[in-house]
Amino acid sequence: MKTAARTLAACTLLLGASASFAQKGETVKIAWIDPLSGLMAAVGTNQLKTFQLLAEEFNRKNLSGVKFEIIPIDNKLSPQETTSALRSAMDQGVRFVVQGNGSGAALAIIDALEKHNARNPGKELVYLNYAAVDPDLTNSKCSYWHFRLDADTSMKMEALTTFMKEQADIKKVYLLNQNYAHGVQVAKYAKENLKVKRPDIEIVGEDLHPLAQVRDFAPYIAKIKQSGADTVITGNWGSDLALLIKSANDAGLLNSVKFYTYYAFGSGAPTAMGAGAAGKVYVVGYGHYNMGGVIQPLQAEYKKKFNDDMTQTSIYHAFALLDNAFVKTRSTEPVKVAAALEGMKIKSFNGEVEMRKADHQLQQGLFITQWQKAGGKYPYDAENTGYTMAPVKYYEPYIASTPTSCQMKRPAAG
Repeated sequence: MKTAARTLAACTLLLGASASFAQKGETVKIAWIDPLSGLMAAVGTNQLKTFQLLAEEFNRKNLSGVKFEIIPIDNKLSPQETTSALRSAMDQGVRFVVQGNGSGAALAIIDALEKHNARNPGKELVYLNYAAVDPDLTNSKCSYWHFRLDADTSMKMEALTTFMKEQADIKKVYLLNQNYAHGVQVAKYAKENLKVKRPDIEIVGEDLHPLAQVRDFAPYIAKIKQSGADTVITGNWGSDLALLIKSANDAGLLNSVKFYTYYAFGSGAPTAMGAGAAGKVYVVGYGHYNMGGVIQPLQAEYKKKFNDDMTQTSIYHAFALLDNAFVKTRSTEPVKVAAALEGMKIKSFNGEVEMRKADHQLQQGLFITQWQKAGGKYPYDAENTGYTMAPVKYYEPYIASTPTSCQMKRPAAG
């Protein structure tokens, strides 16, 4: 009887261990759907390399024992191409999708997955959004299958205008943004927040320009000069920001005007800024070049391997959250993983983050950083310019958090 009991106990332990690592050795395919061609190709290429490097890192060290495989598909920054790319990913057996460039493409994925997952129980896909920041994606258009890892446009503007409120030299603001959901929202939230926090500030101009089509921003720079603005707020990214900053530098605008941005750390922008933008350009974001901790050696490895900067560190959250969900559920099934992601809290490179259950918007602290000469406490050399983004203010998650109107429709139990 004692022998039988010991055998039963051993079998129970073995079963428990097997259940704990039911997914060990599995290959988890992740479809990366973003631009690899056109004016935003540099941004997409940088982010794809980040996914590939972090997949290698997590394959070596993840808790769940899975092997991540990245399947890149070029969507040419087009919602229509995104839908085709998603079908291709499904045909390849993908169950997890990542995308970040353009809220139009993000919405195309959300719409497609809502339909696909409802019609194909047992074959669901989960979408991890690492950079598309239109607030509507986690409000009126929220989806159970969509999880946003970046802070949305309204959260970043909440932090940015909280900082601007204390800057007495800001008197006249010009709003220049891309003419699509994110750019429109940047202008909207800037006007609303400044009206409450600094009603004395005058909006002296506002422009929306085509996304990823403008090659010469000189006409816009001339309008900013003519307006008498001392500050520009822009949510531009990719070539639209790099070319804008270059035009501002070439025209000497940065001698008298400061730029408050969302993405001046991104590909091409540091080179465009150079020495001429020192002290004149600010960024709001969930991290920066000089974070230290777990992300710093990864940024160093990226720089050594690609001679480029790891600009989209929200990608780290994708792997960390999935890995934790796989461990928690002992499964890689998207239905179980989605349920585990809701409300999940983890320690990440920027402190504790939480995937808010109500709308699947990651709650996290935000930094305000300033472009300045690299050195001392902030040595990271961005795009080999000798300059860096150094933190000047940090806001706890509750300060940058904004309410949600999401009415989440969850799948029926079972």
